Amino acid sequence: MQKVGILGGGQLGRMLIQAGIDFDLDISVLDPDPNAPCKLFANRFEVGKLTDFDTVYRFGQTVDVLTIEIESVNVDALEKLHQEGKKVFPQPQVIRTIQDKRLQKQFYQKHQIPSPEFVLIDNKGQLNDHADFLPAFQKLGKDGYDGRGVQKLNSPADFERGFEKPSLLEKLVDIDKEISVIVARNESGDMRTFPVVELVFHPEHNLVDYLLAPAQITPEQVAQAEALAKEVMLKLDMVGLLAIELFLTKEGNILVNEVAPRPHNSGHHTIKANGTSQYEQLWRAILNLPLGDTSAQSLAAMVNVLGASGHTGNAHYEGVNETLGVKGAYLHLYGKKLTKPSRKMGHVTILDQTLQGLEEKIDLIKGSIKVVSK
Repeated sequence: MQKVGILGGGQLGRMLIQAGIDFDLDISVLDPDPNAPCKLFANRFEVGKLTDFDTVYRFGQTVDVLTIEIESVNVDALEKLHQEGKKVFPQPQVIRTIQDKRLQKQFYQKHQIPSPEFVLIDNKGQLNDHADFLPAFQKLGKDGYDGRGVQKLNSPADFERGFEKPSLLEKLVDIDKEISVIVARNESGDMRTFPVVELVFHPEHNLVDYLLAPAQITPEQVAQAEALAKEVMLKLDMVGLLAIELFLTKEGNILVNEVAPRPHNSGHHTIKANGTSQYEQLWRAILNLPLGDTSAQSLAAMVNVLGASGHTGNAHYEGVNETLGVKGAYLHLYGKKLTKPSRKMGHVTILDQTLQGLEEKIDLIKGSIKVVSK
């Protein structure tokens, strides 16, 4: 039985473990939260800080293959493990590039990968030097996620609330749609993409409200998005699973927004909707197995189940019966004990044979399921 380790014990790791059971893997998980979603599912669960060198290094020594479900990890420890012959996927240098949005944007620039124009900001005071760059989004270099660490700056009057830590200013793009492609690559160099999906963002929380699969775009745009995803994967020379979030502009151009070197929110639906899920595909990639069939079995949507506004405390789910009563709806709860506003608590995958049917079910489910505190 092969020993594998996952850095991070959240919902992505939980679903990764569920897929890994079929491969008879001995799975260990490291996470700072003693009640992390992976706790009851891993063969071995260890509480520890993901950014601490010694903790990550010692954990990595106990497994044959090491992977991540979150980018905020100690890369120095991973590099030492890699140098000592441990299999670490994605490779440490890939994680180092991606975990800092400033390095990520410079990587796109260096390799001529189309991405919105940007400038680097070392501190809040430097914003005054770039008033003519507005409107723009300011993004923290590190530790921003799920809409945190990102804010829109429309005019110099907004500089007062600027981030003090190193960040970047990204030129506002006239977006028609936001889309995503997930691509996998194994050590043998085999590479396969999942069908392009369309992301619809929550108007307040700046994270995905729901997605549609496949994206409602032209075949030419699909081909362009898939080619761009493969190009990024190859330029990174990465083994594993990479999610590429893209902007489709009003002019019809496709630009790379951000990437994540792990399973991603935009691939949850693949558990039910595709021949191979993104989680199984990650195992196939890092264990150097043949990659699975990614074709869609049905039209699909995925609705994020978020903590309700005004509710912080022990999680209680309302509308479960109504949700499961919808034909083609599949509920996935993440096992998080505590809810807070806009926290990702689960998702619902919806299958249907028509786009109209999907959209009707999306509205129905969004009005049914609710996470409150009790």
